[in-house]
Amino acid sequence: MRVFLTAVLMLTWGPVMATADQNLNWVEADGTVAEAADRLEGVLEEAGVAVFARIDHAVGAKEAGMALTDAELVIFGNPTLGTPVMQENFRAGLMLPLRVLVVEDDGQTWFVMQDVGRMMEAVNVSPELDSLVPLKDALATLTEKAAAALPE
Repeated sequence: MRVFLTAVLMLTWGPVMATADQNLNWVEADGTVAEAADRLEGVLEEAGVAVFARIDHAVGAKEAGMALTDAELVIFGNPTLGTPVMQENFRAGLMLPLRVLVVEDDGQTWFVMQDVGRMMEAVNVSPELDSLVPLKDALATLTEKAAAALPE
């Protein structure tokens, strides 16, 4: 079913934003999970965004004697964009810094992230805050840039 929805949405909305899964945005990424996570980290750092952590969930599962598809969580933020949101409503700090899950699903690599507006609504932060716009735009721009493999 996901493959069908992805095909329909990609034909309708373009090659980068593939599906919305309730409060999640999915961006199709080239390469393996590790390659896509590396590109995302590079794009973030190039844009002056701090990468606070990168968690390899599959490694953690393996260490626990369990199997898991490739999945890495990249946690990052930029105080210039996040602080104004927290100044409006401190509850935003429960959702910041931002994070993107880089995961393999049925042979395809994806960037999966919460919709910023809906994420903030969950902690009673208005999704209409003007200070959220740069945060939303930066997340979309940076993940789109990192989605495509760099030319060789």
